[in-house]
Amino acid sequence: MVNSSDISKFFLINKPTEWTSFDVVKKIRGIIQKKYNVKKIKVGHAGTLDPKASGLLIVCAGEKTKQMKLFENLDKTYVGIMKIGCVTDSFDSETEEKNHKEYKFISKNNIEEIFLDFIGRQQQKPPIFSAVKIRGERLYKKARRGERNIKIQAREITIKNLAVLDIHLPFIKFEVECSKGTYIRSLVHDIGAKLNCGAYLHALQRTKIGDFQLENSIDIKDVLKSI
Repeated sequence: MVNSSDISKFFLINKPTEWTSFDVVKKIRGIIQKKYNVKKIKVGHAGTLDPKASGLLIVCAGEKTKQMKLFENLDKTYVGIMKIGCVTDSFDSETEEKNHKEYKFISKNNIEEIFLDFIGRQQQKPPIFSAVKIRGERLYKKARRGERNIKIQAREITIKNLAVLDIHLPFIKFEVECSKGTYIRSLVHDIGAKLNCGAYLHALQRTKIGDFQLENSIDIKDVLKSI
């Protein structure tokens, strides 16, 4: 029987949509416990991905959990699709579209100019549907109970690069490189407000964490083969 203190691994996981980051951690913990016949093992992730997002998630097990902060502080890169002309309460596709507005007046130049405005250091408010804690409780729990009038403190983030990849209105595909703590949903919501028609995050995939790349990740079903 292996001692749990001897287990030290990290995994680059391609998180599927509809899975929470905790779902991935729980699954991997179960696989390790069964493989090594241990009752307890520390497992955690280095940077949450929303359930509606897919892509690169770093999961640490055993002694590697001591290095999670190092991974969390790395810059992240995402490829996303935003839908303009409406908003949602969650800033993504988890909740229903509302407040539909005309968007056909918006040109490619308008979009690219506004994207440039969001590059650099700035203050950003997390979404009401987020894992940020206020008075010991996650914001999304309050939001799902209907508590929406909550004062949320802005935090400083940095958008290193933000580029339009493709435009097929009402959809805009983009790539963003950003600092720790950046909410892409909030970024998209703020861009929509500046476009004067609203927007929400329709799809998101994390492609890089520091120098770690999605192309080097594995699916959850392949974890057992890698340990």
